Amino acid sequence: MIRFIINFIFLVLFLVLTLPLQFVVWIIGKFNPDLKGRISLSIVSWGFRVVALIAGAKITVIGEENVPKDRPVLYISNHRSYYDIILTYYRVPRQTGYIAKDSMAHVPSFSRWMRYLHCLFLDRKDVKKGMQVIKDAIDLINNGISVHVCPEGTRNKTDEPLQPFHDGTFKIAERTGCPIVPITVNNTDALYEKNNHRIKSAHVIIEYGKPIETAGLSREEKKKLSGKTRDVILETYLRNQKLV
Repeated sequence: MIRFIINFIFLVLFLVLTLPLQFVVWIIGKFNPDLKGRISLSIVSWGFRVVALIAGAKITVIGEENVPKDRPVLYISNHRSYYDIILTYYRVPRQTGYIAKDSMAHVPSFSRWMRYLHCLFLDRKDVKKGMQVIKDAIDLINNGISVHVCPEGTRNKTDEPLQPFHDGTFKIAERTGCPIVPITVNNTDALYEKNNHRIKSAHVIIEYGKPIETAGLSREEKKKLSGKTRDVILETYLRNQKLV
């Protein structure tokens, strides 16, 4: 309970005290959008690092050298906890927009930081809006900004390692030719969700798989991207689950 209270207090203070910074960053963005994104990434990454520290996350990172730093990528990861985004976001080497559920767009102050960080808000019940989010994600990639998606669509609350992937997600890579970087997270739900919503210290493993190149693929190869990526994450999840 103490960790939860400290985390809550920190988040409230962070969102309140950074309000003036949001205005400054907004002004900067009028003249230099790229600098605006880089400053926003630095500020939010610092905040997420502190949240991870307060939670007591003991993180083992594998394969981080697999992440290309000279071009945008499509990150594909499994999703078991709210902490998945927190623990992976402050590690990205370049500006990255996460696709998040639309309810996050209504969180005061935090949603503005998310927009500054090129995050996109998805209404899972509206197919038309979902297609627009995919198009917007393609535009981000084409403008040099990476995108992170959890193709299970929501947090996996079951005992199954993975839920089915939504194939539409992979259109982002198919239409831009960007590489897919599989991310497998293990045991993040032990930080919060498995503890009756109390925050407890836990060992978390994050593994970055080798990039899956998508440029120049045939139509048949593109159809297999979802299954191929899911197989990589599933195999990695089962292997790393023995280490937590």
